Amino acid sequence: MAKKTTRSKSAPAKPKAGSRSQAAAAASPAFARGLKIRREMLGPQFAEAEIDPAGDFMWVLHEWVTTACFGAMWGRPALPPKIRSAVTLAIMVAQGRPRETKFHVKAGLKNGLSKEEIAEVLLHSLVYCGVPRGSEAFRAADEMLRELGVVKA
Repeated sequence: MAKKTTRSKSAPAKPKAGSRSQAAAAASPAFARGLKIRREMLGPQFAEAEIDPAGDFMWVLHEWVTTACFGAMWGRPALPPKIRSAVTLAIMVAQGRPRETKFHVKAGLKNGLSKEEIAEVLLHSLVYCGVPRGSEAFRAADEMLRELGVVKA
C-alpha cells in the first residue's frame, strides 16, 4: 500500500549541516518550505543528492525548482499531494518524459497513489495523449515500480 504524505505546518526539516541547501534554507523561508516538501516526497537523501553537489550553473535551476515548483506550487493547499501527483503523471505522459515519469511514480506512491491508481492515470492519459506516449509511460512506471519492489517481474 502506498504511503500517504500530508503537508504538516511544522518547521521545515533541517538539511545537513554545512550543506548548500542548509545555507539556502536559512536565507530563504520559501526555499526552506520547498526543501521540506521535496524531502517529504523524495526522502532527504534524494532531495539533497541533486542540490548539494550542484555547481554554480546548476544551482540556479535547483534553487528555482525547490522554491517555485516544490515550495510555491506543491505547497498550495487547494489540491492534496495525491491529486497533484496524478495530474503531474498525466502531464509527463503528454510531454513524453519517461525519466520524469519514473520520478513522479515514486513521488506519487509517497503521496498516496496506489499502483492501480497510477495505472489508471497512465491508461486515461494514453487515450488522450496517444498510444506511443502512453506505452512509454507504462514502461517507465513499470521499471520504477519494479525497482521499488511494488510489482514483480
